[in-house]
Amino acid sequence: MAKIIYTRTDEAPLLATYSLKPIVEAFASTTGVDVETRDISLAARIVAAFNDKLPQEQRVVDALAELGELAKTPEANIIKLPNISASVPQMKAAIKELQAAGYDLPDFPDEPSTDEEKDARERYDSVKGSAVNPVLREGNSDRRAPQAVKNFARKHPHTMGKWSPESLTNVATMEADDFRHNEQSVIMPSDDDLRIQLVKANGETEVLKESLPVLENEIVDATVLSAAALDSFLRAQVLRAKAENVLFSVHLKATMMKVSDPIIFGHAVRAYFSDVFDKYGAELLEHGLNGENGLAAILDGLSELENGEEIRAAFNKGLQDGPKLAQVNSAKGITNLHVPSDVIVDASMPAMIRNAGKMWNKDDEAEDTLAVLPDSSYAGVYQVVIDDCRAKGAFDPTVMGSVPNVGLMAQKAEEYGSHDKTFKISSDGKVQIINKAGEVLMEHEVNEGDIWRACQTKDIPVRDWVKLAVTRSRASETPAVFWLDPKRAHDRNMTAQVEKYLQDHDTEGLDIRILSPEEACQFSIDRIREGKDTISVTGNVLRDYLTDLFPIMELGTSAKMLSVVPLIAGGGLFETGAGGSAPKHVQQLQEENHLRWDSLGEFLALAESLRKLAETDNNPRTPILGDALDVATETLLNEDKSPSRKVGEIDNRGSHFFLTMYWARELANQTTDTELAEVFKPVAEALEANAEKIAKDLIDCQGKPVDLGGYYWVDEEKTNKVMRPSETFNAIIDGLNKNK
Repeated sequence: MAKIIYTRTDEAPLLATYSLKPIVEAFASTTGVDVETRDISLAARIVAAFNDKLPQEQRVVDALAELGELAKTPEANIIKLPNISASVPQMKAAIKELQAAGYDLPDFPDEPSTDEEKDARERYDSVKGSAVNPVLREGNSDRRAPQAVKNFARKHPHTMGKWSPESLTNVATMEADDFRHNEQSVIMPSDDDLRIQLVKANGETEVLKESLPVLENEIVDATVLSAAALDSFLRAQVLRAKAENVLFSVHLKATMMKVSDPIIFGHAVRAYFSDVFDKYGAELLEHGLNGENGLAAILDGLSELENGEEIRAAFNKGLQDGPKLAQVNSAKGITNLHVPSDVIVDASMPAMIRNAGKMWNKDDEAEDTLAVLPDSSYAGVYQVVIDDCRAKGAFDPTVMGSVPNVGLMAQKAEEYGSHDKTFKISSDGKVQIINKAGEVLMEHEVNEGDIWRACQTKDIPVRDWVKLAVTRSRASETPAVFWLDPKRAHDRNMTAQVEKYLQDHDTEGLDIRILSPEEACQFSIDRIREGKDTISVTGNVLRDYLTDLFPIMELGTSAKMLSVVPLIAGGGLFETGAGGSAPKHVQQLQEENHLRWDSLGEFLALAESLRKLAETDNNPRTPILGDALDVATETLLNEDKSPSRKVGEIDNRGSHFFLTMYWARELANQTTDTELAEVFKPVAEALEANAEKIAKDLIDCQGKPVDLGGYYWVDEEKTNKVMRPSETFNAIIDGLNKNK
């Protein structure tokens, strides 16, 4: 039987699943399709990592590993909802919740010393950060705004901040000694097995990675970020923000870049509070309070220090005397430096640009900002957009064009696949990558505390990426631009491969260019202002950045993007937009029983998934379901039935109901399959006849706190009750499910 795998993830998307999935199951059952769940939530992944240590009744299937294997098969059809890419504070919170639920799990060891602690840390590290996406992404990304969504955004534009030509907002980035400037790269001439080693100044050799298998034509890079240069840069930016009287903010990806960016975040915390660390640094570092888990973790840890209150006073003075800090939640005093996972660059920078280059200060007022992106690899893209808005004003969603993306991400491509090859250097010396023949392919002089990393980009994903770019350019009759930096070693090698593989395709009549990221960005936004579309063809990190940057300008959110991953083996992975505010959504539900999460991304992904089944399973009914869903989604938008932010108004559950009613009516009215139409006519009639009552049920339940039984590990019965509060609606859907 054909099946769709619907992933169970975290936070608001998880809660929405409790409401939406029974609807999806019921509708899909009429076409002979099963909808199965696989739990890849943070909590489930933690439990799976300790399966062998837990009693049988507490063990769970390692769903992520199972889906990773499925993604390599032609029959894969996976709808992947946003999941937590866990920072250490999130990991610790999830572990604490599981322990309270009766799971005998060890605490997260910050500095493991015993074999038992080292084993626990290795298990937790396998779950930390971006553990999900690299496993599932066995294909490259095709991400774009569906026409219905684009049309709606033009008719009903979201608000955009008004830019001033006098805006003081800028990006600050390193000009030397960072990952971009220190990069070396080679294209492998043959299959090999590489070793990474640190040759210390005293002559000792430390093997960092014993074996790194590589294949012919793979691109392998190595680079290092100087800790001393980083400290100098960060301290200078603290002084600059103070002198320019703008907010100071740091924008990193401490979840995805789970080794390098928490270290960089720690440097930022120490630079901002340089006076405190100059005086108390030895004591703070001795207790592991180095800033890598954020200012909040330091303040929490001060209670264990004999002079903790004295140091706390020094931190408070640092906040008063330093430059104004951008806030995450000014009402609760949560600053940009409190938690590494609170300010994620790909979401935070577009939000700032959309808000006229401003972030929020401690008084909840918008101010110009110095946005600090230490590594210069992609920082220039944001500066281009800021300069353009400063000169020409904000973009206009009613007329602006679009920037769909073809992204290289298959098989852990590029930087996001570098975690197991990223190291904080333990001693002065030099790091070498050596091939099987003993030849040094790349070498960097390093100092203690530097961050060194290697990346590898497999050849098959690159070939597939080029093919997808040509295919999308041809299908949409749109220019395609490869964003590749001639000043960066990796991108120079990538350019050579792209130029070679373009020869394998018919590009006659197509506008395909290779431009630096800054040039490509300016070219794209010039066209945006003219109402024209331009396909961005990028590597993995820029894919992540741009598929938030442009959608947030165009649509108000990246959650409304269609994200299709044509898997190399022939299956399909259909990703939904992240949105960026899932924790706040959960908090509001708990406090007010109102979930403002918008499931539009799930609707769009599901329609594509259903159409894919017609291709892989020769099922003539699934595309009818998918096409009807698309029409219903457009009706939902036009009828303004998306979730409201305010309690007492339509929320996620109400939006699901109206989508269901519109979807059922489209299926009842279609003439392609009269038998299917007959199945849905009574469903549509029942929903329409009870619409007023159901809508009232879904409003009346709001306004009071609810108990989900947990945040990371929710209680099934309690959450089902919260997310399916209308018995009338449930009876109609469950009745359809029983008839399959």
